Amino acid sequence: MTQATPVHRRTASIFGRSIDIQQLRADGVTRSYGDRVVLRDVDLVVSAGDRLGLIGENGAGKSTLLRILAGIDEPDDGEAVRPLRTGILMQELELPEDTTVGELLEQALGEVRAVEQELETSAAALGETGSAGDGSAEQRYAAALDAAERADVWTADARLDAVVDGLGIAAIERSRRLGEVSGGQRSRFALAALLVARPTALLLDEPTNHLDDEAVAFLRGHLSEWPGPVLFASHDRAFLDEVATGLVDIDPSRPVPVGEASPVVEFGGPFSEYLDWKAAELDRWSARHEEEQAELRRLASAVHDVAPRINHDRGIRDNNRMAFGMRGDRVEQQISRRVRNAQLRLEVLEREQVRRPPRQLSFAGIPSGSTVLDEGEQLLDLADARVDGRLHLERLQLAPRSRVLVTGANGSGKSTLLAVLAGSLRLDVGTLLRRKGLRVGLLEQDVAFPDAERSPREVYDRALGEARAARTPLAGLGLLGLRDLDRPIGQLSVGQQRRLALALIIARPPHLFLLDEPTNHLSLTLATELEDALGDYPGAVVIASHDRWLRRRWSGDTLMLDRR
Repeated sequence: MTQATPVHRRTASIFGRSIDIQQLRADGVTRSYGDRVVLRDVDLVVSAGDRLGLIGENGAGKSTLLRILAGIDEPDDGEAVRPLRTGILMQELELPEDTTVGELLEQALGEVRAVEQELETSAAALGETGSAGDGSAEQRYAAALDAAERADVWTADARLDAVVDGLGIAAIERSRRLGEVSGGQRSRFALAALLVARPTALLLDEPTNHLDDEAVAFLRGHLSEWPGPVLFASHDRAFLDEVATGLVDIDPSRPVPVGEASPVVEFGGPFSEYLDWKAAELDRWSARHEEEQAELRRLASAVHDVAPRINHDRGIRDNNRMAFGMRGDRVEQQISRRVRNAQLRLEVLEREQVRRPPRQLSFAGIPSGSTVLDEGEQLLDLADARVDGRLHLERLQLAPRSRVLVTGANGSGKSTLLAVLAGSLRLDVGTLLRRKGLRVGLLEQDVAFPDAERSPREVYDRALGEARAARTPLAGLGLLGLRDLDRPIGQLSVGQQRRLALALIIARPPHLFLLDEPTNHLSLTLATELEDALGDYPGAVVIASHDRWLRRRWSGDTLMLDRR
C-alpha cells in the first residue's frame, strides 16, 4: 500500500489574500463495494493548468474516483486532497425537482453576490464615518473592493448570460422547474451553474453528453482557459484529442508490472495515439507471460524429471573400479549443482512472474439469427411528419439495409424522430406507414430498470425466455464481465446498465435498429467495436448522434435536422 502523504492546505478567504491549494490529489485511494474492489491503490496528481482525461472500461471506477476527489464519498483507504472550492458535474444529477432553473443559476453566483453585498455594506459604513478617519472601515472597504475585483462582480450577470447562451439553453424560461425540463437540459443547466460558480478545480463526468457541436465548442474554449486543475471522464474521442493535456487510464484490465502499486497509467499524447500504445503494451505483456511460462515449465522439468534420469546410477565395471569413484563424484556434483541452480531460478521466477493477462471484455458483435426482410419493399415511409414544437420532417423512407445518421443541434428533434419511428410517440400531423411484421428496437439515451435488485442475468433471461437466452447467453455477448452478471443492477455503473439495454435488443436483432446517442456512457473500446459491428448489421440502422468521431467515420446516408 502506498502511504498517503499529508499535504499542507492553505485556506482561502473570500475577502482576504490567502490562496487555496491548486491541486487535486489521490494517494493510495482504495474503494470497495461489498466484496468487489473498484479502486485499488490509485495514485494521481492533477495540478493547476492540467486538463486530464479519465478513461477506462465501464465499471472501472471513473465516477467513483471523481466522487472521492470531490469529497462526496470517502475512500476505504488512502487520502484524497482537493482545493477548498472544488466543483463536480455528475452523470446522474442530484438536484431538487422543484428548483427553478433560475434559482439553480442564482445559487451558483452565491459567493459573487456575497462579495457584492459586502462591498455595498462596507461602502455604506465608510460613508457613515465621514471624515472621522475610521481606519477599520477603510480597511474593510479596501478588502471588499479587492475581493470584488478578483471576483469580477460587475460582469457576473453578463458571464451568466454568456454561459447559458453558449450551452444552448438561453431560450428556456428561468421560471421553469428542473422537473419540467428534459434530462439533457437539466444536465446543461447543471454544467452552466458549475462554470458560472468558477470553482478552483473542476471534476466532470461525461460533460459532452447532451451537447451539440456549438455547445461542445463553447465548453472546449472555456476549459482551455481554465486556470485550475481539471479532471474529466469522457467517452468523447474527439473531445479527448482536442482538450486533454494528458490521459489517465484506470482500466483494471491493463497490465500492472510486478512491484508497481498503482494501476493508473498516465499518457501524455492524444487519445488516438494512446489506443496504439495500449495495444502494443498488451502484446508485450502477453509475450512476456508466455515466455516466462515456457521457462517455468523447462525449469520444473529440469528439477523434477531430467536430473533423476541423467543421474550416474550404472553399475561399476570390473576394469574401472578406481576411476569410477572420481568420475562418479564429479558427475554427481555437476548434477547436484545444475539441479540446485534450476531450483533457485524456479523459485525466483515463480515469485516474480507477471500475472496472466486478464480476459479482455470484447463485444462479440451482433448475434446471427435475424431475418433480413425482402429488399423489394420499404420498411417504413414517414411523410409530412410533425410533432408540435419538436419535429417537422417532410419525408423519410427506409429500406431493409438502410444506414442513416441523424444529426442536428440540440432541440432539432433527433430523439423525437427516433421515438416516432419506434412507435412510442404519435405524430400530431403526417403519416407513418410500416411494413407488416416489422420489428423495431430502440436504444434510448437514458435507460432505467424498474427493479434495481434484479441481476442482469435475471432480467435478460426473463425478457428473452429460457430457450432464446440459452441459445444466446448474456455472457457470450461480451458486454458485461462475468463478475457483473449476477450483481444487482442498481450496483452497476450507468455505462454497464446501458450495455445491458443494448444486450436486450441485439439478442433478438430487430429489422430496424434505432440508436439514440449510442456512444454516450459507453466505454471508448465498446463504442468503437459497436460502430464496426453496425456496418454489417443484418437490417436497417438509424443513429442519432453528436459524436464527431463517429460522424467522421460514417459512410452511410446523413439526415440533418433543423430547429423548429
